[in-house]
Amino acid sequence: MSNPAGENAGGAELAGTITTEHRYELPVGRDIVWALICDVDAYRQWWSWLRKFDAASLGVDEEWRCEVQPPLPYPVRFRVVIDHVSAPAEVRARVEGDVVGTATLTLEESDEGCIALLASSLAPGNSTLRLVSRLASPVARFGHDWVLNSGARQFIARAITPTLAD
Repeated sequence: MSNPAGENAGGAELAGTITTEHRYELPVGRDIVWALICDVDAYRQWWSWLRKFDAASLGVDEEWRCEVQPPLPYPVRFRVVIDHVSAPAEVRARVEGDVVGTATLTLEESDEGCIALLASSLAPGNSTLRLVSRLASPVARFGHDWVLNSGARQFIARAITPTLAD
């Protein structure tokens, strides 16, 4: 049985683990970005592929229940358990369910606004996704990157851009 950190009982990385670091330059300061990401009720308005989302807040020990529909023939269901929050700079979480692992979002000030760094190490958490990962790893990677990159584009367009018009 695997642990939520994307490792097996012996501490080795699970088969099919995708470890990434994505960097997004945002045209507003991190205080504005932080205020936006704390508004968990707005998430489904920003991301149509977020089919189900149950979350109360962005806080330590909060558990979010999610169902994502990437452009693949299956939904992905998982929980995000918030382990650490340091406003307005960092959130660390565990992911459990169809996908298992860890993710960290760090916000850094920049001359043009802020930089969002999203680091994650995620592995398939069920037999179907393990099979897809084993037989069609480019498909698994495509789904992973699609959710993160389209999520960033949609966040900028639907959450950040309206704040620039104010």
